[in-house]
Amino acid sequence: MNDLKIGAGTQVTLHFALLLEDGQPVDSTFDRDPAHLIIGDGNLPEGFEACLQGLMAGQRETFTVPPEKAFGQHNPSNVQLLSRSDFSNIDELEVGMILGFTDKAGGELPGMIAEVNDRQVQVDFNHPLAGRTLTFEVEILDVKPVSIQ
Repeated sequence: MNDLKIGAGTQVTLHFALLLEDGQPVDSTFDRDPAHLIIGDGNLPEGFEACLQGLMAGQRETFTVPPEKAFGQHNPSNVQLLSRSDFSNIDELEVGMILGFTDKAGGELPGMIAEVNDRQVQVDFNHPLAGRTLTFEVEILDVKPVSIQ
């Protein structure tokens, strides 16, 4: 083990668990291969990355991350009503299904079916964890400088 602290320009190998407020697991690597990430590359929400700053290999910590530091607050304007006829190619629409939609820029956007009736489908485009306070458990396995390839 080295004594390099997590910060900009470091690559981190870690186990993590993400839990809801009631302790229900959302995701975890503790029972599989560890995760690898580069601090500052934008692949981890800032609030989670901030929790890791200054930690070193061998440390295990637990953090509470509020919605605004995780996946944001639930935004009612991200819930849209669409015509049921827009889904004519799908036989069984069920509440909770996640479907891919195309945004105005042509990118893929996931949306969760929130409500279905004969005329309309309510689709929630918020992140599924928006508005949730999360527990973030980490065990830092290795910290090293990012190697330039």
